[in-house]
Amino acid sequence: MSAHTQTAEKGQNTALMCQESYVCSGTDEAIFECDECGSLQCQRCEEELHKQQRLRNHERTRIKPGHVPYCDSCKGANGNIMHNSATSSRQRAAVRCQMCKINLCVECQKRMHAGGNKRKHPITIYNVGKPQEQDEEDGMDEETKRRKMTEKVVSFLLVDETEEIQVKNEEDFIKRLDCTPDQHLKVVSIFGNTGDGKSHTLNHTFFYGREVFKTSPAQESCTVGVWVAYDPVRKVVVIDTEGLLGATVNLSQRTRLLLKVLAISDLVIYRTRADRLHNDLFKFLGDASEAYLKHFTKELKATTARCGLDVPLSTLGPGVIIFHETVYTKLLGSDHPSEVPEKLIQDRFRKLSCFPEAFSSIHYKGTRTYNPPTDFSGLRRAIEQQLENNTTRSPRQPGVIYKALKALSDRFSGEIPDEQMAHSSFFPDEYFTCSSVCLSCGCGCKNSMNHAKEGIPHESRSRCRYSHQYDNRVYTCKGCYERGKEVSVVPKTSASTDSPWLGLAKYAWSGYVIECPNCGVVYRSRQYWFGNQDPVDTVVRTEIEHVWPGTDGFLKDNNNAAQRLLDGMNFMAQSVSELSLGPTKAVTSWLTDQIAPAYWRPNSQILNCNKCGIPFKDNDTKHHCRACGEGFCDGCSSKSRPVPERGWGSAPVRVCDSCYDNRGIQLDVSEPQTDEEGGTLIARKVGEAVQSTLGAMVS
Repeated sequence: MSAHTQTAEKGQNTALMCQESYVCSGTDEAIFECDECGSLQCQRCEEELHKQQRLRNHERTRIKPGHVPYCDSCKGANGNIMHNSATSSRQRAAVRCQMCKINLCVECQKRMHAGGNKRKHPITIYNVGKPQEQDEEDGMDEETKRRKMTEKVVSFLLVDETEEIQVKNEEDFIKRLDCTPDQHLKVVSIFGNTGDGKSHTLNHTFFYGREVFKTSPAQESCTVGVWVAYDPVRKVVVIDTEGLLGATVNLSQRTRLLLKVLAISDLVIYRTRADRLHNDLFKFLGDASEAYLKHFTKELKATTARCGLDVPLSTLGPGVIIFHETVYTKLLGSDHPSEVPEKLIQDRFRKLSCFPEAFSSIHYKGTRTYNPPTDFSGLRRAIEQQLENNTTRSPRQPGVIYKALKALSDRFSGEIPDEQMAHSSFFPDEYFTCSSVCLSCGCGCKNSMNHAKEGIPHESRSRCRYSHQYDNRVYTCKGCYERGKEVSVVPKTSASTDSPWLGLAKYAWSGYVIECPNCGVVYRSRQYWFGNQDPVDTVVRTEIEHVWPGTDGFLKDNNNAAQRLLDGMNFMAQSVSELSLGPTKAVTSWLTDQIAPAYWRPNSQILNCNKCGIPFKDNDTKHHCRACGEGFCDGCSSKSRPVPERGWGSAPVRVCDSCYDNRGIQLDVSEPQTDEEGGTLIARKVGEAVQSTLGAMVS
């Protein structure tokens, strides 16, 4: 007997062992007492036993330090008193018979185990003196203390309906939560359709029915944006969200806001009052999982590294509890006693081709409300069990929670165009990816929003197509490519080593050049008298690149290269002017006519300004409008604008006043018809003329 007493003394308070031995073989510490099973049970035995259909509705209570179970013999199947006791109430057990596996009070032990073979059964003695009564009183005081701790809890708006954070900074967030900066907390959020009682559920689950989160019987939703409160009892940040399927504007932005809340949560409650689980629930969770893995996991890890946080933010996604309340229908799994509800939920996900891989766990908790009010005790126990599990989601300081939400809000923000809204997914890629579109092929950028701030260029999953309007070809040196390098090259008027005089002469004689920084000049367009090959066939490779808004062109048009050189430097006029003004004008005018674009009116035909009609004198400068090609005086052609349709690129060039005023009207430019042979003959004549003129002036 003394040995049993020593065992009992060692087993007091926290050392009560599991009495079921269903899974653990009686080696684990007891956590729950099931009144209907009549035993103390460890965590594993309690879960496995009550998965069975016939045991599912048993009432279990979590045992406290110094707990002593009731006598099993004093109550019948319905808990009725079986014999007349002195107190006319259920008695606490004094011993437990290890052979019979029942708990017995002093009277029942004398009556049932005083004689016969049962007298030799091994027993364990419970301590049922005054300390136990004191423990019960302390338990009542603890409950009262918990209620008192939540009396001053208030909620506040954290994020409004436009995704703007309503707290100033991290310190303001901690102050409004009314917690200390070094506390380690978990985050619990709730989702569901509008009007399903999300705020009511949080009030009764965490705050003993106090209206911490506002509720209303009106048709309009009383929760707009994201509201937050702190539960000091469980050390939990509780988040209330706006309902789905509500009559709201900016629906896409509000839906994106829900995923940001989900991403920072450790536990998500999906509340539904539908008598049968709708596909919307599975579609929402499936799409949320896909968007979390695609967009948020990477950003949360980057936030961990950027902020130097010790706690990882995304080992796995949050756990999910589906809280299902019915009135007229049975709970999920009632018709399938051999299958647990979680297995049926996974089957529903699979049938809808939704795969919630991001969530660390998905649990089902149902309650059937025959008569109000709703019983939230089962949900409360399930939440507490999940919060105690730190294997996948660890508690973290409130500053870490704020930084994670701030990083996600900064990253994924901005308006969502109506044409980019996708109704087949709750969280389509358009919510989080760059909105830029290629001007040539129309494909969108695949990178996240605001990636340009980090110096990351636009990218697309598909290849682009060539557009003559944008000439989106890129040349790379073939020789460098064969040596393992990719070097871009562009056609130029002259080589980098040529002087302006020599470069113009060579251009007029041999055409444009393609110069590689490593290989030098690899191609001249008119290097030989005949038989010049296309550079693509010999020295360069061609690639087609996307044309993103705001980017420069690719290969510059060389049809006007000589004229650009004359416009930029005007070296011919400056050099020849030292000899005489007449030869300067003659040479400049004639040379300009020879190498001018085909749509320009020749200088010899321009006698008056095309706008004001003033006649040109010999010393007056005739200016060509780069848009219409007519000749104007200096006063009527002083403005400039880009003329890409004429091959002048995106840089501003001289235009007349009329073309400047009509800059919003697109010119109808026909495709230029170039004659290679004629162009070669003209270039030779120009080269000979330049050489003879220069020789005559030098001599």
